[in-house]
Amino acid sequence: MRLVSRKLTFSIFAAVVVVAGRSVPLLAAQDQKPNFVIIFADDLGYGDLGCFGHPTIRTPHLDRMAAEGMRFTQFYSAASVCTPSRAGLMTGRLPVRNGMCSDKRRVLFPDSGGGIPAEEITLAEALREQGYATACVGKWHLGHLPQFLPTSNGFDSYLGIPYSNDMDRDPESPKGRPAFLTPHSEYWNVPLMRDEEVIERPADQTTITKRYTEQAVRFISSHKDENFFLYMPHTMPHVPLFRQTDFEGHSLRGLYGDVIEEIDWSVGQVLDTLREHDLDKKTIVVFCSDNGPWLTYDQQGGSAGLLRDGKGATWEGGMREPTIAWGPGRISAGAVTQELGATLDLFPTFVTLAGGQVPDDRTMDGYDISPVLFGTGPSPRDTVYYYRGPRLMALRKGPWKAHFMTQPGYANPRPTTKHEPPVLYHLEHDPSEKYDVAEHHPDVIDDIRQAAAAHRAALEIPPSQLEIPLSDQN
Repeated sequence: MRLVSRKLTFSIFAAVVVVAGRSVPLLAAQDQKPNFVIIFADDLGYGDLGCFGHPTIRTPHLDRMAAEGMRFTQFYSAASVCTPSRAGLMTGRLPVRNGMCSDKRRVLFPDSGGGIPAEEITLAEALREQGYATACVGKWHLGHLPQFLPTSNGFDSYLGIPYSNDMDRDPESPKGRPAFLTPHSEYWNVPLMRDEEVIERPADQTTITKRYTEQAVRFISSHKDENFFLYMPHTMPHVPLFRQTDFEGHSLRGLYGDVIEEIDWSVGQVLDTLREHDLDKKTIVVFCSDNGPWLTYDQQGGSAGLLRDGKGATWEGGMREPTIAWGPGRISAGAVTQELGATLDLFPTFVTLAGGQVPDDRTMDGYDISPVLFGTGPSPRDTVYYYRGPRLMALRKGPWKAHFMTQPGYANPRPTTKHEPPVLYHLEHDPSEKYDVAEHHPDVIDDIRQAAAAHRAALEIPPSQLEIPLSDQN
């Protein structure tokens, strides 16, 4: 079998998967392949949902999703900004391995000529190889040129804005922050695309969440009789913030709360559609965020709760995300897990559950965390790498996190502080990273240093895709 536009050949193992050295049934809960849905918010903070402790943002559908499924309290994105985070989710590989990160340009822009490399295997490609219908609905941000779009990377269809909604700024729009305080869609000339065609420009962002939701519901309904994978990366709550008229003044939290409550409504529409078509027990849904909240936007940004810092930082608030997994009949209702997990883990978990084989011709950074989802065992993950661009800033091993370097999120100026010895936090005792305990645990520091050295020694860093100018593609 040939994976579309890729060079890897997959072999299929249909009945069993090896977990912790022993054979277990491929699907412990049901003898069938599940559907998969990933709902990915943009710049949502750890503390922005009712079920994760926000006192005035109402999220009844996500709260119900959590009550019927599993909350992860220690689940991480692959990076603290958009493009590398999404690359990690789509490939199961740290973005430093495929050039989808940079210190010079943190994300891809409309004048970027790079994107996800052709030799990378996306989750959509791996699942389509197993017979899944695939759709991407929302923000892509892995390249806007034809060869980088979702439809060239495993998705049968695409509807969305190809990069962040604050790009393509109209030079005639108000300068600086005023445009964000009273935003209008025409201030940002971003395109809304269907497959490879621009169908609206500028996109009417006041209706973007609604239209994403309608498209997601149509996709589920039209593929109810076959296996499918729906990737739904929302444009919101990345600034500028927009919501449909029905949600104006909906939240006690103001505009930001309105936006989150509309996303919550959207989640409810997706889950209700699955229930309506009797697909709820045949589908695994994961809700997460690409990185932490954009704190420099004050009340138009979110909250990381008790976690330190936010978007752009490798402190916990930049990369630990509010995560819910839902799958009635497979995932225990009301479960709360403190096991480690990451968006990197969704690729190997879903591919294995679909009956496929995780690529063995490259280094994969994700793990099959189905034992956690199904309550059959602990997470195989015990390490988290915190990258800012191509720099390894920190490493977590077990409960311990050592920072080799620290730098604020999107602050101005943004100095980097090198730590020798590294600062050390026990994240289970101190999730807010307030108390450096390095002097009391030199053995832990040594152990983490060795793990970081081994990781770096095995790492080959390719040229950055984010630094390729658009002119190079002309």
